[in-house]
Amino acid sequence: MTDLGDFSDFAGDDPDDSSDPSQEDRGAEAAGNGRSAESESVAEAETADASAADGNDVETDRGERDDAGPTDSSGATDDADDLRFDNYDADPVGDERGVGAIAVSQGLRVSEDPDRTALRAFVTAGNRERVRLGKYLVVPYPDDELLFCRIVGLEYAQEFQADDATEIHARRAMRRPADEFEERDFKFMAELEPIAVLFSDGGDLKRRMVDRVPKPQATVGEATDATQIKTGLKIPEAGVFLGHLSVGGEKVRTAARPPTIDYRLNDDYTDGDPLVFRHTLVAGGTGSGKTHASKNILRQYLSAERSYEMDDGREVQTAVVQFDPQDEYAQMHDDNPDMDAETARRYEREGVAHGGHENTVALVPKMAGSSYPGANHRAEQLEFTIPFSMVRDLPWLVAGSSLNDNQYQALTELLNRFFGDYGDSGTYKQFLRFLDDPALKEELDESGRVHEATFDAVKRRVRGVPSGVFDQDARSITELDHQLVRPGGLTVVPTYHLSSSRAKELFVLAVSALLIDDKLSNDPSSDRIKETPVVLGMDEAHNFLTDADSVQARKVIQKFTEAAKQGRKERLGLFLITQDPQDIADPVFKQVNTKIVLNLGDEDAIKSVNIPPNLEDKVPYMEKGQMVVYSPDNSEPVELTGLSTCVTRHGD
Repeated sequence: MTDLGDFSDFAGDDPDDSSDPSQEDRGAEAAGNGRSAESESVAEAETADASAADGNDVETDRGERDDAGPTDSSGATDDADDLRFDNYDADPVGDERGVGAIAVSQGLRVSEDPDRTALRAFVTAGNRERVRLGKYLVVPYPDDELLFCRIVGLEYAQEFQADDATEIHARRAMRRPADEFEERDFKFMAELEPIAVLFSDGGDLKRRMVDRVPKPQATVGEATDATQIKTGLKIPEAGVFLGHLSVGGEKVRTAARPPTIDYRLNDDYTDGDPLVFRHTLVAGGTGSGKTHASKNILRQYLSAERSYEMDDGREVQTAVVQFDPQDEYAQMHDDNPDMDAETARRYEREGVAHGGHENTVALVPKMAGSSYPGANHRAEQLEFTIPFSMVRDLPWLVAGSSLNDNQYQALTELLNRFFGDYGDSGTYKQFLRFLDDPALKEELDESGRVHEATFDAVKRRVRGVPSGVFDQDARSITELDHQLVRPGGLTVVPTYHLSSSRAKELFVLAVSALLIDDKLSNDPSSDRIKETPVVLGMDEAHNFLTDADSVQARKVIQKFTEAAKQGRKERLGLFLITQDPQDIADPVFKQVNTKIVLNLGDEDAIKSVNIPPNLEDKVPYMEKGQMVVYSPDNSEPVELTGLSTCVTRHGD
């Protein structure tokens, strides 16, 4: 057996050896002079630092030792080229040479269980400043496949065995300039989350689930190829533009032109139904830019190139019907005066539809005592009214907010009696007079069909409907189906001018119900509505689709849930915009596939959107226009930056 020698011969080689008797002697001497050993050490450290600054440090600088090359046990330098330290790529800088290498010091594992995956990279000193959480990386396999991953953790670790939590180290650090930091004294480790394996198939780049582990010391490089990034994140090449891929608020840059990565929502039938008909939620607090973002997205659906196949084989452009509580969306008729020529050219190069949409109509609810100014846009304005005859099929329009099931049945009985007498020409005022008939009340009570107390409760609720909503001097909404739904057209229904929240609710729900009923019916009243793809946009959706115990709320939620479930088949897409997503009824919310989340400050609101934790944590810190998109059937969860310049007019 080879004699390894006596390890005790090397006991004095460790400069940090606390058993050095000379250190104990110095400590005792310091104590005898009325000073602590620690104070003496600090003084020595300060003297040593001063000497080093003058170039008189007796210890050779580590960098100089490295340059000198390895030495043998006698101290002689080994000049063999293959052993010289400077022959190794110790400091790769730049995208083409990577940012570091796969490390195995704490294990190297990929697993079906994410909690058991252990994948870390050592980041070299020259690359550490540009490494950020969320950055996308690629790691090559020996056979030209690539592991696509992202950074989910960053940490400094000790390079050498030392205790830097001491008085000496702290004072040295306090004297050192803030930007003076010896990176090589520490290890900088990046924890990686594997996303997909990229491979070539017949010349096309494809992705599959992570099923293999990278090799130790494999080079880790920043993902800078647009095709690799889009493939790794499963982002469609074509579709409805939502924004640009970003990390930490900074757009991801590539070597392509344009250098940004455009994020698009699948818009064809190759992987199932277009996602527009599987519904979208835009959630953001006040000032987060949700209206700006919504306008940009809706404008893409109105592009002349955007059409969808109907059951009879026809290709039909989308119609957008947008309910507008703040009188902002009719501005989409006008060009944005703040858009310069260069911005317009950039949008054109990226295939982003922009400019005012001429085919825009403001369909204005007519209510007694209210007038619509409409001064902030140049879109055509057309007034409409809700005929009371719609209540025949939609009793909940006059049910109020607190009718129970028994009272709702009584209301239905009364409406049937009324329309049986008056026909579809019966008005709201006539119905009120109908309820004032004492003989009717007595008859229904004596027959056991409607108890007199229930009759009185229904009468109070019906009289609680805001006056001036039904049967005004304007065209009936039921006669305006061709103005309401136009292939390639935007119809805005403003409610800002209405005098009460109850009136706004009545108009929004009446028009929505008209659209949904004709869309889902096998015998529709309007073939135009039935045969046109429709995006139904609803701002402040939480005010109309909230979950509640009243019979009216249940009827509304039931109708919208049915619409959401059948939307993909009937070419009806819901586009819900809200600052309180937690208030939207769960049966409707569960049908939403694409969630676009801007800044939200409320914890309950953030939790309710049910996005992955890594994105959820970013939401409260996002700046205006930043968003996260969670659309499982479209791509991996991602962070985006929206367009800074609205594609249409926006604001005063």
